[in-house]
Amino acid sequence: MSAEKRPASDDPGAGQMIVKRQNVGSSAGALARLNASGNSSALVQAAPRTSGLQAPVMELSGHSGEIFAAKFDPTGNFIASGSMDRSILLWRTYGDCENYGILNGHRGAVLDLQWSRDSKILFSASADTHLASWDLDNGTRIRRYVGHEEIVNCMDISRRGEELLVSGSDDGSIGLWDPRTKHAADYIQTDFPVTAVAMSEAGNEAYSGGIDNDIKVWDLRKKAVVYSMLGHQDTVTSLRVSPDAQSLLSYSMDSTARTWDIRPFAPTERQIRTFDGASMGLEKNLIRASWDAAGKSIAVGSGDGTVTVWSSDTGKLMYKLPGHKGTVNCAEFAPGNEPILLSASSDRNMLLGELR
Repeated sequence: MSAEKRPASDDPGAGQMIVKRQNVGSSAGALARLNASGNSSALVQAAPRTSGLQAPVMELSGHSGEIFAAKFDPTGNFIASGSMDRSILLWRTYGDCENYGILNGHRGAVLDLQWSRDSKILFSASADTHLASWDLDNGTRIRRYVGHEEIVNCMDISRRGEELLVSGSDDGSIGLWDPRTKHAADYIQTDFPVTAVAMSEAGNEAYSGGIDNDIKVWDLRKKAVVYSMLGHQDTVTSLRVSPDAQSLLSYSMDSTARTWDIRPFAPTERQIRTFDGASMGLEKNLIRASWDAAGKSIAVGSGDGTVTVWSSDTGKLMYKLPGHKGTVNCAEFAPGNEPILLSASSDRNMLLGELR
């Protein structure tokens, strides 16, 4: 199904053709086929379904530029995607994967997104040097957050207590924000552009990665480095705290993902495991990685158009998922129990698929 294509205008959100279709291919499990006897009245399912998706793979198309960020809301029922086209599109996970809203206002590419805990507000980080918050009930921008002097690459949101935002920018600073206030509550100045950030479960520490290859752990009150985790050989592009808050997942332009022990009294050597098999690619995009809801699997996008999934416990490669025609810039597991994986790519499309 598709909307009527409208002529382009100066509005970056206008003229977009929103397309949702089942991308089920010749081997997809949703396709019924004749049984061995050739009896056309007896249809058998090629493979059991594992999710409530309309088809085993759904394609979400509508952005007119590369997609750099895509996130499920905390319920798993909605998706937000941010693009080089400066727009944020809102989608329903189930049914036809309907595109139900467009948020316009950024003057540069949308590079990262975070949902509020109640799913009513969306926060965005952009190449226009600003962060923004959006009221999802009426589709309007609540606030623009100013203070960074260069591209804002990444952001994270606190999981407990007061809602706080942390951001990382090419200006070398980590911004700490109260979402109710336009200006940052504080900044931590580092020596290099910051390309990945994450906030600890307790909200008292932040993790940052940048072009110096190191992961730093910051005490937010003292604005001081508690310890660093060394091992990556190139820019760190993604940091994610595990669901049990005991491990940190990182991905780097060295084409490795790594897990780290972030418990307070962990051994000095905190690296747990290295995962090979997800290539960075020539574009050198800020590829994002994620944990599944149980903390048992990790997924990373790849420069070859695939998503790679490993067991976080054993390091075993579980899936190498094709389907995209460009770099997969982010791979996100759905929250909750359903084995659903969302991928967003430079090919301007997203794929929503169930794992078996």
